[in-house]
Amino acid sequence: MKIADLDRAERPREKMRRLGVRNLTNAELVAVLLRTGTGGLNALEAAQELLRAAGWHLPALAAASIETLCVQKGVGINKAMTLQAAFELGRRAAGEPDLPDGRRLAAPEAVYRLMLPRLRLLDHEECWALYLNNAGRLLADERLSSGSQDATVIDPKAVTRRALEHRARSVILVHNHPSGSPLPGQADLRETHALKQALNTFRIDLKDHIIIAGDSYYSFADERLVCERGTK
Repeated sequence: MKIADLDRAERPREKMRRLGVRNLTNAELVAVLLRTGTGGLNALEAAQELLRAAGWHLPALAAASIETLCVQKGVGINKAMTLQAAFELGRRAAGEPDLPDGRRLAAPEAVYRLMLPRLRLLDHEECWALYLNNAGRLLADERLSSGSQDATVIDPKAVTRRALEHRARSVILVHNHPSGSPLPGQADLRETHALKQALNTFRIDLKDHIIIAGDSYYSFADERLVCERGTK
């Protein structure tokens, strides 16, 4: 059945226009993103197949790779990229309200809330750098690396170079542990120390290193494993 064959009131786009976006089901929202169907399925049917494959669990669909999305009937590369872009915007928007004071990162919990939407559902490690000005306000955030399920590698020289380019006065390192434990390993300790030394050369502080694991986090600053320049 084509979308045009549905009752006009039940077509996702018409329903959205009439009732507002919050009154659409998950399948209808996904259908709006897909726009059209293919492979014998209309957009709504293709959306339902995507959700069924994800166990009707929206976070699982949000975490799916482009390759995984393209396996589903009715979804090609362009539709898969549209879905990924929409979910990424949602993750980023979820972090925005947590920085009301000019995007000032005053505490580890604020960093955790900012980065949680990006890192919580990943099945591999990613490492990010947050570059801050003298007032602790966010200048830029950049993904440094994307690794395996239990490892990621950063380049202290590259982070320092980017900090200088952003004219940052401090840096916060953030990465995730898909294993579920936020406790740092020996590699985490070594890389934190190496980055701190590299930044100190240019009088830039490593303000914190935060490890996110599910709904918990570990702050090196809270545990006094990093400190302000020159005090250790």
